[in-house]
Amino acid sequence: MDYNYIFRSAKIKKDSLEAAGFATSDGNSYERQTPVSNAAFNAKFSLSVSEQTLSVHLFDSATSEKYALFDMPSSHGAFVASLREEVQKIIDDIKEKCFETKDLKEKYVAYLKSKFSAEPDFPWSDTPDCCVFRCPNEKWFALIMRIKYRQLDLAGEEETWVVNIKAEQDAISSLVDRKSVFPAWHMNKKHWITILLTAVTDFDKLCELTEKSYELVNR
Repeated sequence: MDYNYIFRSAKIKKDSLEAAGFATSDGNSYERQTPVSNAAFNAKFSLSVSEQTLSVHLFDSATSEKYALFDMPSSHGAFVASLREEVQKIIDDIKEKCFETKDLKEKYVAYLKSKFSAEPDFPWSDTPDCCVFRCPNEKWFALIMRIKYRQLDLAGEEETWVVNIKAEQDAISSLVDRKSVFPAWHMNKKHWITILLTAVTDFDKLCELTEKSYELVNR
């Protein structure tokens, strides 16, 4: 299972790791062991600060053998699903205690208003958080919405802010890195991309791509 998404959307607070049950010998690699499923299994959480990875493996408490089905994405039984749900709750707790969320949504909205003299339009009553920014021709060039990580093929049921913008068709394959830029969610993937706003590391690049979207849509 991929739990590295936690680093894409937040900044780690190293000084909080030990209080959350992690132990380290070098200040970079941290481990924590937590009983799950009424202590039938022992979950081992391994975290690397420098490599920005978080892995979880389950071991049988009686035999110490690794429970391989937990690591197999193709395993969909009810019992395995319950274990993953319990582990996910622990992951969510670790994120809340040990990570600081990076959310560029408000900064990005302010940029859109200032740069393009545009105000957000909220066209869908059933999704009041979603807004679009339109060109003078009334076509929209940026759609900001909140979706779940799993909708980007990332682990986690948490919701996160993304923006869909238009891009040159020939450039999309080089833009998509599946870390902060993804094939467009719920739109034509030949012409649009989805950017995870909590994973953006270069705000200027985001602005540059947005200006290109405006140019393409406003033709």
